[in-house]
Amino acid sequence: MEKELFNDLVQSLKEAKAIAHGEVQASRRFQLDTPDVKAVRQQTGLSQSEFADLMRVSIKTLQNWEQQRRSPTGPAAALLQIVTNAPELALKALHA
Repeated sequence: MEKELFNDLVQSLKEAKAIAHGEVQASRRFQLDTPDVKAVRQQTGLSQSEFADLMRVSIKTLQNWEQQRRSPTGPAAALLQIVTNAPELALKALHA
C-alpha cells in the first residue's frame, strides 16, 4: 500500500510540474476576489489600530492591505469575508 501511495504522490508532482510549465491545463481553477480591506474596516467603524488588533495583524500589515501593496491570504482572507458578510456577528464573536 505504501508503494501505491508513493507512486500516486510522484504522479501528482509530475502533473503539478506540467501545469506549472504550461504543458497541461489544470482540471480546476479557483478565483478568489480580494476584498476591499479599507471598505470592510470602514464598514465596522473601527480605526486602523482597532481593526488590526481585531484581525490579529500588525497595523503595517493592515495598511499594506488597504493600500493594495499586499493581499490578505488564508485565515485572514476568510475572516475578512466573514466580517464583510456579517459584520455585527463577526465583531460580537471576536470581542467575546
